[in-house]
Amino acid sequence: MPTRTYRLWPGEPYPLGATWDGKGVNFALFSENAEKVELCLFDLAGEREIHRVALPEYTNEVWHGYLPDVRPGQLYGFRVYGPYDPAQGHRFNPHKLLADPYARAFRGRFVWNPAHFGYKVGDPEEDLSFDTRDNAAYVPKGQVVDAAFTWGQDAPPRTPWHQTVIYEMHVRGYTMLHPGVPSEHRGTFAGLASPDVIRHLVDLGVTAVELLPVQTFVDEQLLVERGLRNYWGYNSIGFFAPEPRYMTAAGLGGFKTMVQHLHDAGLEVILDVVYNHTAEGNRMGPTFSFRGIDNRSYYRLAEGDPRRYHDYTGCGNALNLDHPRVLQLVMDSLRYWVQEMHVDGFRFDLATTLARGRDGAFDTHSGFLDALGQDPVLSEIKLIAESWDVGEGGYQVGNFPPGWAEWNDRYRDTVRRFWKGERGVLGDLASRLTGSSDLFEKKGRRPWASINFVTAHDGFTLKDLVSYDGKHNEANGEGNRDGTDANYSANHGAEGSTEDPEVNAVRARQMRNLLATLLLSEGVPMLVAGDEIARSQNGNNNAYCQDNALSWIPWEAVGEEGEALRDFVQKLVRLREDHIVFHRGRFFHGKRIPGTRVKDIVWLEPDGKEKDWNAPGAHEGTSLSCLVSGEAGEYHLTSRGEAQPDDTFLVIMNAGEAITHTLPPADGGPGWEVILDTADPNPEAERVLEPGVTLEAGAHSFVLLVRREA
Repeated sequence: MPTRTYRLWPGEPYPLGATWDGKGVNFALFSENAEKVELCLFDLAGEREIHRVALPEYTNEVWHGYLPDVRPGQLYGFRVYGPYDPAQGHRFNPHKLLADPYARAFRGRFVWNPAHFGYKVGDPEEDLSFDTRDNAAYVPKGQVVDAAFTWGQDAPPRTPWHQTVIYEMHVRGYTMLHPGVPSEHRGTFAGLASPDVIRHLVDLGVTAVELLPVQTFVDEQLLVERGLRNYWGYNSIGFFAPEPRYMTAAGLGGFKTMVQHLHDAGLEVILDVVYNHTAEGNRMGPTFSFRGIDNRSYYRLAEGDPRRYHDYTGCGNALNLDHPRVLQLVMDSLRYWVQEMHVDGFRFDLATTLARGRDGAFDTHSGFLDALGQDPVLSEIKLIAESWDVGEGGYQVGNFPPGWAEWNDRYRDTVRRFWKGERGVLGDLASRLTGSSDLFEKKGRRPWASINFVTAHDGFTLKDLVSYDGKHNEANGEGNRDGTDANYSANHGAEGSTEDPEVNAVRARQMRNLLATLLLSEGVPMLVAGDEIARSQNGNNNAYCQDNALSWIPWEAVGEEGEALRDFVQKLVRLREDHIVFHRGRFFHGKRIPGTRVKDIVWLEPDGKEKDWNAPGAHEGTSLSCLVSGEAGEYHLTSRGEAQPDDTFLVIMNAGEAITHTLPPADGGPGWEVILDTADPNPEAERVLEPGVTLEAGAHSFVLLVRREA
């Protein structure tokens, strides 16, 4: 126990957490229902408690005290006293050392032990019993930090939404096998700041990296028992602190330096954040932090039975953002990452849960959405919703407020189904290619509200999407029952890796088709790290627990296929960047552009005639083509109101056998030049075709032609 005496002053109830002011540290913890809060200080190793003191003041439901003798680097935790009465929603247990919800850093690691549970594991009364074992030896401790950092001239790139290309990546997996990253930096924020890593991102042409969860998280007990880990990180316990396993000796400075280097290269940093639930799980879960600080305030408890939790997430609990202090926690956390850590945006996991009102229903004017919408800091950054959860009424794609972008799973599924050769999807495909106006064109929202993707961290990689008919998740230890079965994938003749050149040729073409579709659609494209070099996970479509070579990017095993695909992606990204018709600020309407003689987009039949969407069978077939006008009219305007005319393009997408397509008139120009053909990715010479002639679009091909002016 105590080895020295620390002076204790009253302190202040704000700010929450442990705050170093240059002279001492103020500690403040919200708990509406606690009866006493003790601050526990630990040695530098986090192994021995050296001092314990009750916080002396309780102001506006905040327990607080100031210790003038504490310095940055100090490790600490809390013990909170109050009723242990699960039937009334209270689960206080001072035998459990609790993590500060506002801790800026953690030291140590979680070690699973029965002492983590507030009840006696195996007791006949389950969670109604009370456990007196101390868990301090098995949990990381919060660390007092000095936030001082020299940001220099760092400035956010502020890439306009319509020019954004997102690259979803994993901090650890991206650099663990990278030959250009020093061994001591692999798997860390410092690794992502390496020159070779940033050079690849810049050469690829992406404008933003979206990092899978980097806030402190916990490996679930069942995974640890199977020798696995929570690789993805969707199991948060600390909303302010970076995950310790991604840190180096530089501490928080390592994260900030990474952001600086990415910003210097023109790359934005978007964090995938998990505020919908915590790592404490359901009523039978461990007591790490929120449950022991004030269970009744932090979590959504079942009406009439506060012993149990609402579970809209499938993870056992849901944070109660209807409580003003819990909403404050989330808002404070978001502002911290923007103002102190300089990130540029967030992707909110299972965002529907965050937007549920007191009655549990999705509400576009929930406290969370309204708070974000009016916040002078957060309303000006990139906000992306995963617009669903597993609760009733959870699917809300298209229903988030103006200012939000949303993951568009309708895009993913429709594009996959089309290139797989399914019929009956042409009408839906046309909507997805043009920004999904049926979902997002309301309240002044623009095409960038649609985050388009064909793959994500969750599901098949691009290579596996064209190499497997079904999932192969045996390595996860769940009998291949986990992961979705709705993959809309095809193996094209062999399940998994094969030496058959014909099968591999079709797979390579299909990967090019999917990428061309993604990067030339209206909306914001999202690529997944490794897809550009044809990375495989051996058919595992749920590699959340695979912190090993199955998930890591195999940089030194790229091969000719990967190099060719990377070059193709670079070409597509440049094409998108150079031509505003592929990243318009307004939706297509298939109508004449004011001030011109042409329509903004015309859908065509293979015979070159305009498509009648109301004709019988119009939505059937396996090919779709359109004429995209580059006329500016009133749509392609700069911020100064100047016209931005562009070229006119003909897009031919053929998911079936080879077809002939009649080329439309070229309005006096010499004809149409083929600038992209996935069936012939490396043409020997330019192909300029006269208007009215027929072009053969090969089987499973995406052909792009540009009208040449006279």
